Amino acid sequence: MDKRALSAAFGAAVAAVLAVTASASATASAGEVLTTGSAGGTAVATGDVLSASLASGTKARIATTPGGSTGITCGTSAFTATVDGNPAAPGTATETVTAHTLSNCTTNIVGATGVQSITVNNLPFAAAVTSGGSLTVTAGAAGPIQTTLKISTILGTTTCVYRASSLTATPSNADNSLTFTDQLFSKYSGPGTCPASGYFSAKYGPVLDTSQAGSPVVFVN
Repeated sequence: MDKRALSAAFGAAVAAVLAVTASASATASAGEVLTTGSAGGTAVATGDVLSASLASGTKARIATTPGGSTGITCGTSAFTATVDGNPAAPGTATETVTAHTLSNCTTNIVGATGVQSITVNNLPFAAAVTSGGSLTVTAGAAGPIQTTLKISTILGTTTCVYRASSLTATPSNADNSLTFTDQLFSKYSGPGTCPASGYFSAKYGPVLDTSQAGSPVVFVN
């Protein structure tokens, strides 16, 4: 092999090594989709339990129209989810939503005098968190996303059942929150006094990794 061929071969080998090194470095710096401590921080482990209550000073609402003032307002709400997969970012992390509760609720729906209970049915649900942007909740094996409302009226207790095809929330690393805005639930069963639709809005945060010491906040990358 002459000097020019040897030089060219050596240059190609160096370029290949540099390309592999750069690729590995980019992958390492990307981190995982879900991290604690900071954006791009410590990866959230598969099997960890994440939880959050309503963000301070906020309430959950189920309005009869998008952005409307008529409906149900709840002062207490929380969710719990288990991390099933947390790949390198950009990517999609997967979770199983194991609990979602709403309580301490009031209503201003005409004819209603109070809210006895709100029960989220057919748990667990599946959830997917994508880099840069959204969390989507879909039905699990137990059945569709469903909520049962028991409302007190002047004529007795009314039971209204609502279903949603999916729910979408927006994560924010500014305060480690998740915000649901006007997520549509359609009436599945119940008398005519049950509103035809319910639009769910709530802000949860901070989201915490309760499986780790000190329950650090969770970031989406």
